[in-house]
Amino acid sequence: MSYGLYIGKNLTADGLGYLAGYGDEPSSHWLEIVPRAHHADGTAITVGVTPQAEMRGVLSEIPQVAETARNIRVSYSYYLGVPAPLTNGGLNEYGVAVRDIWSTSRDALIAMTPRDQTGPNYSDLARIVLERARTAQEGVEIIADLIARHGYADYGGNSHLIADADEAWVVIECSGGKGLWAAELLGPDSIRASRPGYIGVIPVDQSDHPDFLYSPNLVSFAVQQGWFDAAAGQPFDFNKIYGDGKGPWAGAQWIEGEMARRAKRPEKIGIADIFWAVRTEKLTGDTAGYGQVVPLYGEVPTDLRMLWHTQVGAVAAPFAPVFMGVTQVPEEYRQHRYLTAGESARFVDLRHGQAVLSAVPQGIEATRSATAVFKRLLYLVAQHDDLFRPEVTAVWEAIERKLVADCPAIIDTAQTLIDARKPERAAAFLTYYCRTELLAALDLGETLARSIEARTRALFGINTDMMPKSAAQIW
Repeated sequence: MSYGLYIGKNLTADGLGYLAGYGDEPSSHWLEIVPRAHHADGTAITVGVTPQAEMRGVLSEIPQVAETARNIRVSYSYYLGVPAPLTNGGLNEYGVAVRDIWSTSRDALIAMTPRDQTGPNYSDLARIVLERARTAQEGVEIIADLIARHGYADYGGNSHLIADADEAWVVIECSGGKGLWAAELLGPDSIRASRPGYIGVIPVDQSDHPDFLYSPNLVSFAVQQGWFDAAAGQPFDFNKIYGDGKGPWAGAQWIEGEMARRAKRPEKIGIADIFWAVRTEKLTGDTAGYGQVVPLYGEVPTDLRMLWHTQVGAVAAPFAPVFMGVTQVPEEYRQHRYLTAGESARFVDLRHGQAVLSAVPQGIEATRSATAVFKRLLYLVAQHDDLFRPEVTAVWEAIERKLVADCPAIIDTAQTLIDARKPERAAAFLTYYCRTELLAALDLGETLARSIEARTRALFGINTDMMPKSAAQIW
């Protein structure tokens, strides 16, 4: 389902907006920095879903643009049969950040979905926005144009949170194959949590309202289906008409209220509050495949845009900085076989032929899997959450305070190298710094896991019950 949280810039201590959240899938996850790329005329990309997807469809090709933007994203290997690799979004070189979050459509729309549906799927949309959008609103316009031209291949409805330094948009794409979508503007005083994504009342009597965009048929189709009666004076409640009718769920209401309370303090919302909002055990557990917090900078050198990343749910890993200028992700944070769909039937060996060769390079698989290391820690903590989680959280928060305090000096040093027309040295410096901190986090994760395992064995023994343990969650 995933989780997204937008905080407007007027509510934060540093005057920056933030887009944060996590992916919510069981498969492997890995960190990627995708370089800017140029594409020849006539280049096409394959999008959509296959007949093997939970809601089946047909793959199709759409035109690629001449140039795609550099971006940082987390990819993963499986969700509901949608073709891999998949992504929930990330950050691009223009400062546009994207989060993908499930948002179910009403049952009648899901039933209307053609079994040969075509067009981009939810991951395709997130990736294409990262590759093409220069502003958040342009991201909305890209999604709208893609749906109008090529359709939308869905698994029951979805949404995206798209943000830049000044604003954000919630975009909801409806199931049903009818090209239905709507978007709501979030500004500098907004707090919005999505899980699932939601939009409430749209003032459809004001077609040029600056806070809403939607497909040309949004109102007429609802009238045609008998779901909306304008003559009766009904408000056009998008969630009631096209969604699940529940409005914001309890978890979203809780975290929005908590962040609103913190925003009223003299110090407003700090980045530690946003780390907490992604880490809190009330919202985060094993289903969180990673954590992400994006500071939404305005005009800064491309290499200095950055996000904060955890390889699994932030309960079991610290946020570490990843700058756009980084040229190489540590091998430990790349794709490994652990939890990667299809790898159980493949070898890292050629004796059985190319068809059964692993998708993971042997050298990468020879390194530690950051996902496996932090997952082990997560499961050890979960066995006796009240005892071990406060201890681990205190360690992560201390590391994050140091990293946040170090960041201005890191940025100043890289900026000095950029100003001196030495961008390659700036990139090398940022790569060394981020690699060092990501690997230090991994080493500490292993140390904590060894310590907690030893104490667990001594104090309690290893629990072999099939029923897993976890902290109480609101979702």
